[in-house]
Amino acid sequence: HPGPGSPLCPLVDVASASNFRCFQLRHFHLDLRLNFAVKEMSGWLVLDLVPVQPGVQILVLDSHPSLLIHSIDCKVPGSGQEEPVSLTYRVDPFTDYGSSLNVSLPTAALKPGRLIQITIRYTTTDGPAIWWLDSELTCGQSRPLVFTQGHSVCNRSFFPSFDTPAVKSTYTATVRVPDGVTVLMSASRSSYSKQDRVFQFSMEFPVPSYLVALVAGDLQHVDVGPRSRVWAEPCLLSCAVKKLGGSVERWLAVAEQLFGPYLWGRCDIVFLPPSFPIVAMENPCLTFIIASILESSEFLLIDVIHEISHGWFGNAVTNATWEEMWLSEGLATYAQRRITTEAYGEAFTCLETAVRLDALHRQLRLLGDNNPVSKLQVKFEPGVNPSSLMNLFTYEKGFCFVSYLSEICGDVRRFDCFLRDYISEFKFKSVVAQDLIDYFLGYFPELKDAAIAQREGLEFERWLSGCGPPLYEPDLSAGGALTRPVQDLCDLWRSSDPPDLKTVATFDLSAWSTFQIVLFLDRMLDLSPLPHDVMAGLSGCYSSLFDGLNAEVQIRWLQMVVRNSFYPELPRVRAFLHKHVSNDTAPSSTVALHRVLPSHCTEFYRRTAPSSTVALPRVLPSHCTEFYRRTAPSTTVTLHRVLP
Repeated sequence: HPGPGSPLCPLVDVASASNFRCFQLRHFHLDLRLNFAVKEMSGWLVLDLVPVQPGVQILVLDSHPSLLIHSIDCKVPGSGQEEPVSLTYRVDPFTDYGSSLNVSLPTAALKPGRLIQITIRYTTTDGPAIWWLDSELTCGQSRPLVFTQGHSVCNRSFFPSFDTPAVKSTYTATVRVPDGVTVLMSASRSSYSKQDRVFQFSMEFPVPSYLVALVAGDLQHVDVGPRSRVWAEPCLLSCAVKKLGGSVERWLAVAEQLFGPYLWGRCDIVFLPPSFPIVAMENPCLTFIIASILESSEFLLIDVIHEISHGWFGNAVTNATWEEMWLSEGLATYAQRRITTEAYGEAFTCLETAVRLDALHRQLRLLGDNNPVSKLQVKFEPGVNPSSLMNLFTYEKGFCFVSYLSEICGDVRRFDCFLRDYISEFKFKSVVAQDLIDYFLGYFPELKDAAIAQREGLEFERWLSGCGPPLYEPDLSAGGALTRPVQDLCDLWRSSDPPDLKTVATFDLSAWSTFQIVLFLDRMLDLSPLPHDVMAGLSGCYSSLFDGLNAEVQIRWLQMVVRNSFYPELPRVRAFLHKHVSNDTAPSSTVALHRVLPSHCTEFYRRTAPSSTVALPRVLPSHCTEFYRRTAPSTTVTLHRVLP
């Protein structure tokens, strides 16, 4: 029988080298020492395993070339064996993002149902999961900092594991650090011994390996609710607390009304330096989020609510393979928008959705309707890194499918009840799409009787395995009061001649929300290239206003500047990049750009750079991937013209 957290049906995960179906992972323990001077973690991992298949003599774990194995041994609790038995092992190549660690197990110890303990002593170096930042690369520039980022297959460079979302287990950790360093982990309980400088952590709920996360540095906290606190470097803390205030508890309460109890106890947030490679990560009990998002209150709101939604969709119920990432991201996006609708109204949600669906269709125009990455169920070829296929389709096409399910059930509140019961049924398990669909059709038998899954043109199978745009999109007319002025202003500027300035002046962008301005700039960028006098008119009307707004607005205006080769504004491009780049490190060819630049900055490089011998996606993070795709094909601005 499957153990806790096991997938509900047999499956193969081509992104994992491990033989995870041969064992039940009951628990694991990490004991690590952090050495900032040499930038390494060393210690050991203990795996509590139960063989579930007879005749298995090899344990295969996911590992990484940057992870150095020192020794492996085995104990069988309750067998009378006093000393651990040393085991032989070998490390084989697997893909460019990992290795396979093959451990020969003692035949006498292997009995189905009997617990064995495997201890692996190892040292990590600078692998893809572990980011060591020198003090000058932190926000406070006073102490170094280290954090991990496991999604989706990076944590095999943090510790050997069954690195697949199909396997969940509880874990504990002991972390030893130098004086003055605070350690946080994605765990439900923690304690600290000041005398020994040792942090202890315990995650009492089963999680997949990619959700194990650690950050250590000069961190302080302020409680912002009965079950949430904000962590950050001291120089950021007051700003972060001011921006979030009491909102986290409010959002949690709305989510609980919709989807049932929050299962994780704590809901803390830690703000990380701009080198954090993505916007946010839903690590249970401790969301990681990039500090630069603090510039935009609306984007901060959306991103935090999205990560909170993962507490139900993605963390509690998880996609069993990375080929169905939409089960996490599509459902979390739907949940996020249900929360914002209840908390801020339908118009706000429709505006934010319009921005994202515009981006989805923009990506489709660039990739083509037949591109296989537009499928919800993407079939990976062996060796393909799942992270490379994380895109808008997993979020927005997945959201549209979930919205369609809500629409055909006839009542959004009834669908809320379905999702609440879905979480209750599958919590702490990993599922595949068929599990969701079967539960949906069983929950709404009248839809099953009506063969809704085979409705012509909207077949569930076509949703999952078909390329191209969503087969259904929700009605966004409730957001018309916010989106209509945006489109009206776009229509004024889209003509070949600059519009009448008196007419333009009737649109007060200083009173618009961030999402309205972003929607305006995105749609104008879609119309590019624009005539020079139109760009000059836009610059005269709005450039100074955009200068005083957040990075989400500025980056889009600067995209227009570059896309339209509007040279009078190029100094603003340089000034923006200078503001966000460390002058001490950026020019150095030995420093990976994605380790020192904020996401919106590095995305600017991706979307303005011409063809290059450097594989840009490998060295730059993927916060706003539209920029490169929308400017690179025809831009004449070369990289040296925009780099500081």
